[in-house]
Amino acid sequence: MSRPLHRGVLGGGRLPGNIQDYIEDSQMKVKIDKEDFDRSRTSSDHVSLSLRNPFQFLFSENSSSKQDSTENGFVVSDPFTPTTLRNRHMLTLLFLKFSLVLIVILGISVSFLWTISLMTASKGHMLHGYRRLQEQLVSDLWDIGELSLGSTRFKESEFCSLESENYVPCFNITENLELGFTEGKEFDRHCGPMSKQNCLILAPPKYKIPHRWPTGRDVIWIDNVKITAQEVLSSGSLTKRMMMLDEDQISFSFASSMVDDNIEDYSHQIAEMIGLRNESYLVQAGVRTMLDIGCGYGSLGAHLFPKQLLTMCIANYEASGSQVEIALERGLPAMVGSFASKQLPFPSLSFDMIHSAWDGVEWDKKDGIHLIEVDRVLRPGGYFVWTSPFANTPASVRDKESLKRWDFVRNFAKDLCWDLLSQQDKTVVWKKPSKKNCYASRKHGPGPLICKEGRDVESPYYHPLEACIGGTRSRRWIPIQERATWPSRAMLSPKELAVHGVLPDDFTEDNINWKSAVRDYWSLLSPLIFSDHPKRPGEEDPIPPYNMVRNVLDMNAHFGSFNSALLDGRKSVWVMNVVPTIGVNHLPLILDRGFVGVLHDWCEAFPSYPRSYDMVHADGLLSLQTVKQSHCSMVDLFFEIDRLLRPEGWVILRDAASLIESARAITARLKWEARVVEIESNNDEKLLVCQKPFVRSSSNSL
Repeated sequence: MSRPLHRGVLGGGRLPGNIQDYIEDSQMKVKIDKEDFDRSRTSSDHVSLSLRNPFQFLFSENSSSKQDSTENGFVVSDPFTPTTLRNRHMLTLLFLKFSLVLIVILGISVSFLWTISLMTASKGHMLHGYRRLQEQLVSDLWDIGELSLGSTRFKESEFCSLESENYVPCFNITENLELGFTEGKEFDRHCGPMSKQNCLILAPPKYKIPHRWPTGRDVIWIDNVKITAQEVLSSGSLTKRMMMLDEDQISFSFASSMVDDNIEDYSHQIAEMIGLRNESYLVQAGVRTMLDIGCGYGSLGAHLFPKQLLTMCIANYEASGSQVEIALERGLPAMVGSFASKQLPFPSLSFDMIHSAWDGVEWDKKDGIHLIEVDRVLRPGGYFVWTSPFANTPASVRDKESLKRWDFVRNFAKDLCWDLLSQQDKTVVWKKPSKKNCYASRKHGPGPLICKEGRDVESPYYHPLEACIGGTRSRRWIPIQERATWPSRAMLSPKELAVHGVLPDDFTEDNINWKSAVRDYWSLLSPLIFSDHPKRPGEEDPIPPYNMVRNVLDMNAHFGSFNSALLDGRKSVWVMNVVPTIGVNHLPLILDRGFVGVLHDWCEAFPSYPRSYDMVHADGLLSLQTVKQSHCSMVDLFFEIDRLLRPEGWVILRDAASLIESARAITARLKWEARVVEIESNNDEKLLVCQKPFVRSSSNSL
């Protein structure tokens, strides 16, 4: 059992807790946990969840509390004590050298004895036992390595410079230009050795907890994003029509415009051009997910979300006034991405509709290779909506350059077998063919060919752009009109599951398990959130509000059933489902369910801004990183989680018990509140539930 800390509170204040006591607790966890367990059995402070919750954990008060102090110019509620750390380091250094040798010898000896015992064991026990032994050995070596670094490791948990408050690794445009990347390649993702920053990124000095959804969709705090009031007021008329500055807040209105007409009229126009009465009928036409290239500030996606349409915004990295950062702050799906020279990190046939309006992409350049990439990620029967200043240019205009560009896009769309459905003003809608026979019947000309098998990669990870039509060899070639409409699409049919190599029983069981887990998670968070609200005897803790969190990151999404369970539980969230590149690739299945997600290598920084997510969840990620022997440490992973997590945001990790204990020690260096939760039905795994504190600059203290 674990030693608890003070409960966290979701709100404007900082979290209580004694970090120094917690560090000592992490380093001597075995002895202290046993004492706490014995003591808690008779303690009146023992708290357990109701019978409907299979999780149990204990709470106890810290021995003391400390006053806020200033460290490196920042206010921290629980500072480390350098003198104590140095003394401990001096006393333990010699012991650790001996311990390291002893542990290695012990591990080898146990492995030898284990091998002998395997001679008579079943195959199932062999695989399970060997993996447990491997995880335990790695965990022990990890602990020794962390302790042997002593105070050096604690120095790595200092705060980053103020210039890093909006830092997005791997998108250093200045550095890319110096390295010789030009012609748009400077906006591409380039992760080098200098992209890692093992320090804690501070929130801006005047940062405030975002408004809860749906209020946060329409109103954000201006100090939470990298855009100044002067930039808003001095920007062009297009931006002024999109948002309004009201003292320290930015307000967005659906009556505001991203094109010539307002958002409501614009989305209504798109639906009519497809042949529908209005945008509410898009779901019935097979549209569930949309990729919005250069989304402005996400107003189209915000308008369509209540109509069960999920829009993923993707745009270049911007140091100030970022489309992605502001869309995320509004609680809308978004990520940094560029396809100047590399394919988007999505499988082929991923989206039902792709939208592009005034995005700055030169669609008529590079022999139409960007239009080919749009075709790759667009599902059969899907729609490409394009609004551009030179779209639908009449032949009589004097601007021959605009006419030339329009003619190229229109003719290239024909070479892709797209059907021009309608064109009104500066907006054009094409439809991708539902059948493949068009490609074979095309006349030989300059148009792109079908990709050969070796070049048609279904799930590329920053693969170079291909000048050929991809996705035609995929077994997932199913027109959107033949797929189940939302929300039925979330539960794939046995025929669709067979395409992904998944058994229906396994899929059903996974969904049932995650529905139960989400109920347990919400019950688990209840006493933490409402701990300062006393209840009457016999009353249960209140359930956290449905809109407690909005942006959720699932770092190891499996089948996407955690996402499905949150929606079934009527939680007002959207989930970024991430499939690690070192694991089994279920991303095509997740996208076919009507969710959004990407492939990602967690040894690299995620393509998003700091403070993007309210909750980070991971099931089995630490085990996956351990077994696959990833080239980064657990410490690197947790620094990245801290970068992505909002102040007072939540982390829920489920993994092998030994790895959870190692992770718990790291959370102290990040100044997180952390609790290890035992799972009654599973002795092999534990939960780690954490909350990030609210820390700001000392010059603008809370």
